[in-house]
Amino acid sequence: MEYLQQSNYLPVLVIGIVVGYLSGLLGKGGSAISTPALQIFAGVNPFFALASPLPASISSTLSATAVYSKEKLFNRKVILLGAAFGVPATIAGSWMSSYLPGRSLMVLTALFIVSIGVSLLYAFLSRKTVTNEEMISSSSLPAGKLIGAALFIGFLSGLLANAGGILFSSFFIKKLKMPIKQALACAVILSAILSVPGALVHWQLGHIDWNIALLLSLTAFPASYLGAKTAVKMKTPLLEKIFALTLIIFGIYDIIFTLRA
Repeated sequence: MEYLQQSNYLPVLVIGIVVGYLSGLLGKGGSAISTPALQIFAGVNPFFALASPLPASISSTLSATAVYSKEKLFNRKVILLGAAFGVPATIAGSWMSSYLPGRSLMVLTALFIVSIGVSLLYAFLSRKTVTNEEMISSSSLPAGKLIGAALFIGFLSGLLANAGGILFSSFFIKKLKMPIKQALACAVILSAILSVPGALVHWQLGHIDWNIALLLSLTAFPASYLGAKTAVKMKTPLLEKIFALTLIIFGIYDIIFTLRA
């Protein structure tokens, strides 16, 4: 198995900056972007490109968490239930990754993300009322829906070596009716938590190149902090549209890349 060549260090550092900033801005771990980018721009073996970004996802999402924490955007019930059921599901998905057809699942996941993006963009553009920015309380959250989502997203995250941030934030916005900044804050901390068991299992399976993980972490950590700072200062209607458009663009990008790989 070929490891990262020294001549490819600079592209990996640049990828870390871009992915880190978007992670903080959009409440996601960044694996869905970094995996194809590592293969295209840094010549990384697909085997390592899939799981090596996971350790960097931990550092970048923790960096963004510091920003969201100051704004008091977290919902304790969402985070505790999401972690309690998402972590074991992530471990199960990670162990199953060697046995299930990952390529087909990546395409289906990307199609799902595109459909969510289109739906959200339509809802954001057609809405005529003032955006509701009132935080969702724990008492009004349906525990059953949250547990089901945590199990599904956690398993898929482990299977695809992905932190699950986009799926969590989309679920919070669409199904729990959270304001976008609270949804991104909860998603980013769950991404950090779910990245840990996923990274440990994929490390045991020999799927991680630690040179790539370290290089991505060096630039993703500060970039993610800046991304989160941008998100909390940005006007909500603009952030909503950027989020929905990003889902569509990244989903289409992942479909094209996966089918051509």
